[in-house]
Amino acid sequence: MISRQDFAGRFGGVFEHSPWVAERAHDGGTMTGPLTVPGVHRALCSAFRAASREDRLGVLRAHPDLAGKLALAGELTVESKSEQASAGLDRLTADEHARFSDLNSRYVARFGFPFIIAVKGLTKGDILAAFEARIDNGAEQEFETACGEVEKIALLRLTSMLPGE
Repeated sequence: MISRQDFAGRFGGVFEHSPWVAERAHDGGTMTGPLTVPGVHRALCSAFRAASREDRLGVLRAHPDLAGKLALAGELTVESKSEQASAGLDRLTADEHARFSDLNSRYVARFGFPFIIAVKGLTKGDILAAFEARIDNGAEQEFETACGEVEKIALLRLTSMLPGE
């Protein structure tokens, strides 16, 4: 069995800047067999879903704005940088950047956390369309949608970490 410290060290970044998710997943005692993508994902998501609303909100707030200030300053996590680049968010025109900045500002003002979407396989246009559609959601609906997107991102990250396991 993997130690709590080793588990948190290996999977603590799967949920953006939130190692407590991995720590609680390990503490839940469900990680007894080999480390597989489905098993680790299930344990992490269970810990995330069992957390208080405030703790889950903290995970949402730990995510960077899409094509936002951290990206421009080169301060994204390696995972976020790669994910955003895969969708072309590192190659925006001035007009596209202005549109993302406006939507980011409006979204955070409305919901209190950044817009979160699993960008793998999406284009800039797909992301903007989702952004514009979701900005009119109700607060509870968007909180649940964002939590679901965080879990999708976690699955994608785990798949790259445990490809053959």
